[in-house]
Amino acid sequence: MSGGANPHLPVVFVTGPTAAGKSALAMALAAHYGGEIISADSAQVYRGMNIGTAKPSADEQMRVPHHLLDICDPAEAYSTARFVADARAAIRGVQERGRLPLVVGGTNLYLRALEFGISDLPSADPALRESISAAAAAQGWPAMHRRLGELDPQRAAQLHPNDGQRIQRALEIVQSTGKTVAHWYAQPRADAMSPAPLKLGVIPGSRARLRSSIAERFRQMMAAGFLDEVVRLYQRSDLTRELPSIRSVGYRQLWAHLEGECSLDDAVERAIIATGQFAKRQMTWLNSETRLQRLNSEESNLLQKANKLIDTHVRSPL
Repeated sequence: MSGGANPHLPVVFVTGPTAAGKSALAMALAAHYGGEIISADSAQVYRGMNIGTAKPSADEQMRVPHHLLDICDPAEAYSTARFVADARAAIRGVQERGRLPLVVGGTNLYLRALEFGISDLPSADPALRESISAAAAAQGWPAMHRRLGELDPQRAAQLHPNDGQRIQRALEIVQSTGKTVAHWYAQPRADAMSPAPLKLGVIPGSRARLRSSIAERFRQMMAAGFLDEVVRLYQRSDLTRELPSIRSVGYRQLWAHLEGECSLDDAVERAIIATGQFAKRQMTWLNSETRLQRLNSEESNLLQKANKLIDTHVRSPL
């Protein structure tokens, strides 16, 4: 079924934890079906952030068309709502060309919003937000993260203890409504995708091997000039460590080194540990996903299994 255009091919999500091999699988699928890749990575949208985000190389982008790379400046904040609008426009374009849209990445909030629509979450409560901010200033965001863990364990497991913006929003929701974030995400929405996408999850067969892959990949990034990339960002007067772009894993640890908080060796080790923690949160999210077709990243027939799932889905889409 390789080659020619087919306007009836479905939308396929390819997701999984960082360093599990989802990008390699997506490239192989794109080559097999004549597809195009739509990035669902919250850091690859930023220009000048290439090495640390494992952005596809120029050669890969020449071989397979990619969308939603390098579409905003690191000084900007890129939102979930903007991603959904951009991704849907890109998907329409790919479908109009009769090609397979492959939405690829590990930013699971983006994928869920694209599949089910933007959640109609409760409005912010300014007084409650101020109270949470004051508590965080006094106790620190890790303490607020522990508090969230008591009220909404599932959402807390998906967030880094220092992700103040998302911790604050989750606490607002659960404290103001008594309902978890997952409850609100599960509510029916008119803008859900129809038909539903085929979701392929590239899952590591061994967590120990994934940890080893994460460490090896990060050291390869350092050898490829990742520190120089962060230095160029650091030298810009309009960028700070509070921006979403600089809070990305790897960037924030090297930024801390440049600010004199730790040695380069310490920063590298912290970044490897943080990447592992990020992968663990991604796995927690994936374990809660419905209709996810799990593929063992270490199986030799990974591509063949993915092909079979796509071919079956084409014949009987959800």
